[in-house]
Amino acid sequence: MTTSVNKTEHAFDKGRLEALLNRRFFYAPAFEIYGGVAGLYDYGPPGSSLQANIIAEWRKHFIIEEHMLELDTTIMTPAPVFETSGHVARFADWMVKDTKTGDVLRADHLVKNVLEARLAGDKEARGLAATPATDDKKKKKKAVKTTAFKLSDEIVEEYETILARLDNYSGADIGELCRKHNLRNPDTDNEVGEPQLFNLMFASSIGPTGQHPGFLRPETAQGHFLNFSRLLEFNNGRVPFASAQIGRSFRNEISPRAGLLRVREFTMAEIEHYVDPEDKKHEHFADVRDVKLILLDRHVQEAGKNSTTVMSVGEAVDKGIIANETLGYFVARIYQFLIKIGINSERLRFRQHMANEMAHYATDCWDAEIQNSTGWTECVGCADRAAYDLTVHSNKTGHPLVVRQALKEPIVTEKEIPEWNKKALGKTYKQDAGVIQKIVESMDQAELAKLKGQLAQGKAVITSSEGNEFEVTPEVLTIELKTLKQSIREYTPNVIEPSFGLGRILYTLLEHSFWSREKDVERGVLSLPPLVAPTKVLIVPLSAREEFDPLVKEVCASPSQPQILTLLLTASFIFVSLVPLGWSQLLASKLRKAGIFSRVDDSNTSIGKRYARNDELGTPFGVTLDFASVQNKTMTLRERDTMDQRIGPIDEVIAVVTELVFGNITWEEACARLPAYDGVQAIE
Repeated sequence: MTTSVNKTEHAFDKGRLEALLNRRFFYAPAFEIYGGVAGLYDYGPPGSSLQANIIAEWRKHFIIEEHMLELDTTIMTPAPVFETSGHVARFADWMVKDTKTGDVLRADHLVKNVLEARLAGDKEARGLAATPATDDKKKKKKAVKTTAFKLSDEIVEEYETILARLDNYSGADIGELCRKHNLRNPDTDNEVGEPQLFNLMFASSIGPTGQHPGFLRPETAQGHFLNFSRLLEFNNGRVPFASAQIGRSFRNEISPRAGLLRVREFTMAEIEHYVDPEDKKHEHFADVRDVKLILLDRHVQEAGKNSTTVMSVGEAVDKGIIANETLGYFVARIYQFLIKIGINSERLRFRQHMANEMAHYATDCWDAEIQNSTGWTECVGCADRAAYDLTVHSNKTGHPLVVRQALKEPIVTEKEIPEWNKKALGKTYKQDAGVIQKIVESMDQAELAKLKGQLAQGKAVITSSEGNEFEVTPEVLTIELKTLKQSIREYTPNVIEPSFGLGRILYTLLEHSFWSREKDVERGVLSLPPLVAPTKVLIVPLSAREEFDPLVKEVCASPSQPQILTLLLTASFIFVSLVPLGWSQLLASKLRKAGIFSRVDDSNTSIGKRYARNDELGTPFGVTLDFASVQNKTMTLRERDTMDQRIGPIDEVIAVVTELVFGNITWEEACARLPAYDGVQAIE
């Protein structure tokens, strides 16, 4: 039996987590010794490794398992690309300015923070909740002040309704809210001005004279779309298929104040799945049909509520809540990925975009939102972009971004076709000739049939959208019913796009993984899954005495070791701590030569402190060599969360650790293979 662990004895303390992340250098403000720049962060060794492991699993889960085509496109993008895509006109947030200081705040965040603070004060006044204390003076300055004040039930309901609908409000709506509810800058208590749009893209220029304006990309998507023709050819002209890309993106956030949750430079992982607009089924949808999700649909939000529903993906698609099978398939696969890397399923929901917040290119969109200390944060977006992007780029450039599909059987149809006497048309109508042609050729079959009947009577009158009337005769225009045979179907594919903010996922994973030991609140632990943990295995000897040398040589050069090393080397980033240096470097050298980063911990601290330090780094397993190991040729194995220890022959322990790291067995199964260690090994 393994030891039970109480991870909820102490309430989550964000201050303790941030102290741990800072002390262990998971990440830190960039340019810190120069005072730093808001929204820019550097990752340290464990943070970099954690992100790399998340990316590695993302590539396996999506690119490899789904047979996607991987891209790496440029960050610097010419302005015409984003002018065509609509980003120059629409990629913006609403901001407000302090009327006295000129300080800039993001408008929707101002509404959210002030109203939530008032609701918290109401709960405190009613004795329902107390405002949590904090020792972080810097945070106190930035936090919205909470004052215990009882609100009327009507006001409470109104505030809650506003918050539920907040993402659906326009700039004018937010301005009205600020005036109606006297929403002021919480830092100064000054009034704020009317909301203004602020484009989030970083502008730049290309070339020594700046003759080519450009932008740092705010997403990787356009690089996919502009290469569609090449991707389609690479995929032998077949649809559906998907392209995928992991890379840096940049957004000039108005007020980045939430650590990694709102930054100006970040890593994205995006997928563009191209699908036939007339068939959005997915061949593997049956595999995820029964996956249950927590859903918050648009209708609930528009009604001013935030109640969620637990529903299977299959049921959501069948009921039309999720637009189509392919969109539902990727929503489920996003869920599976996030759970696999360690996100708490009870703190993960999918929220559907409301009409006003929907991106200009989307027809349906669901955000994977993860709950953390700041509330619910969008970490993944999954949108049906329809054919918007490919269409606008094709129209702008004249390059056809289409699929040409040979039909198994030709389609034979009869259509009314307008035919012009171009010479008579130009002579009769002069500058209006083009307008008349456009009016007729935009008519559907019913309208053309009606026009044909009028022409049979000698003349017809057509009207432009501006109300101008033109009389046409059979000498200029005839309409004939013709039989058409279509052997090739040409269409612009629709795009389903899952888009991942890896920094946000990484931070929420750290929050979900953090807890303190039941009997010692100062001993923090990161329960990161072995799959993504920066450190997989810690090996700790209890002495540097020479009698360890024969044992270590056997551990490093036993016949079974090449096979074990081969298995271990496929796991990313295995950190090994070995003493003494002579043989610790032997194994470390083998790992480095195989391309695996290794680290030697030659500290003289106690084994307890070494384990505690690596518990903070999320190291799931530890292997210990002690004095009895020399004689008995055994090692002990420790599990991070339970601190349970097992003992066994060296080869067996290493084999068990290998299977644990790969996720082939659970800790309970490991305990069935190795007996418990009572803390003492017999020495003859």
